[in-house]
Amino acid sequence: MAISADLGAHLEAVVNELVGTGRYNSKSEVLREGVRLVQEREKRLAALDAELAKGIADADAGRVKPAHEVFDRLEAKYLAQTRKAR
Repeated sequence: MAISADLGAHLEAVVNELVGTGRYNSKSEVLREGVRLVQEREKRLAALDAELAKGIADADAGRVKPAHEVFDRLEAKYLAQTRKAR
């Protein structure tokens, strides 16, 4: 089934420019690429949401470390890296 979409003047101009410069062969090709990019972004956002939910569940279950321990470890790690770089 064909889709008809009103992109507005600005986005229509962008699509026309991409086709006009030869970057894409048709308006449909530009829109398909746009939808693919949205799909990729949505996949990354879903993965991030899952990781956030996991972190919240860990915190709720008490699987946490005091912040000062984490910061002390990171500070020591980066100080060691700085010394090696000299």
